[in-house]
Amino acid sequence: MYRFRAASSVVLTIVLLAATTLAARSEEAGVSEDAILFGQAAALEGPSSALGQRMRQGIVAAFTEINAKGGVHGRKLQLISRDDGYDPDRSVVQTLRLIEDDKVFALIGAVGTPTAMATIPITSAKNIPFIGPFSGAEFLRDLELPNVVNIRASYGAEAEAWIKHLTEDRKFTRIGIFYQDDSFGRDGLLGVKRALARRGLELAAEGTLNATPARWPRPGG
Repeated sequence: MYRFRAASSVVLTIVLLAATTLAARSEEAGVSEDAILFGQAAALEGPSSALGQRMRQGIVAAFTEINAKGGVHGRKLQLISRDDGYDPDRSVVQTLRLIEDDKVFALIGAVGTPTAMATIPITSAKNIPFIGPFSGAEFLRDLELPNVVNIRASYGAEAEAWIKHLTEDRKFTRIGIFYQDDSFGRDGLLGVKRALARRGLELAAEGTLNATPARWPRPGG
């Protein structure tokens, strides 16, 4: 719970910085004289719904806090959330709906690496801010994606911390990994391999789990 509260605080800070740059301009999509509209495409139903729901709750709490203080330049922050079920194809549909039909200023609180991989080309092409995705994927740290604002550590940074603990604190030299066989799991696998390589080690064993959004929740992104 603490992690989500902390993330919400960071998200709020980032949102305020982004919204403040609007000053008095109301010609931006999703910006009116009295409101700034944000959109969220995330898993709100199904096995991974806890992630999307918690992200939404945190964002709503943060927006409520700043709105109670008068909003940003007198504009209240509003959120439209749409369920993508942690499915990349559905996420594309919902992202386009938020941008083209709902006319949001920015996307916030997306959940998942596979969904982000499918929707980032859309947000980048349309220059829509993509704020606080719940994913540690390396591709989201690409400097060629200036519209992406990350709030969590990368999978590579997390893997480095794991391997550092296992090799330096626990003195393990043989380490294996069992990972989801999708973009989320493979990104973690790459981080572990790189962390081991820095120490002159290789994986002792690896196994995969073939998972689908309908059958298996992704606790980390």
